[in-house]
Amino acid sequence: QEQLQESGPGLLRPSETLSLTCTVSDVSITRISYFWSWIRQPPGKGLEWMGAITYSGDSYYAPSLKSRTSISRDTAKNQFTLQVNSVTAEDTAVYYCALAVNSVSEGFRSWGQGTQVTVSS
Repeated sequence: QEQLQESGPGLLRPSETLSLTCTVSDVSITRISYFWSWIRQPPGKGLEWMGAITYSGDSYYAPSLKSRTSISRDTAKNQFTLQVNSVTAEDTAVYYCALAVNSVSEGFRSWGQGTQVTVSS
């Protein structure tokens, strides 16, 4: 079973850029039909899917975040990375990376443990 682990800074100031990395073990991120997502959960709210990068390297995003979000990958390191520009307090959340097979609409098979990100001045 694959394993996913998020890493990155836990505290940011407003207007800074958030960068998180998900390191994947026991499966290649280029495996056919695998979709690698970022999902977050603000305090007291539900899960929000942010975007994904596919096995072929295509990325797509939630419309509300598309203007300031990007997802990229490093196949040599078997990692994919989330970047969110110009963060505000509303970006405070627990951030998860997750794997879906065939489609993100079919649900997520594996999750990282999550990492807390706090935006505060």
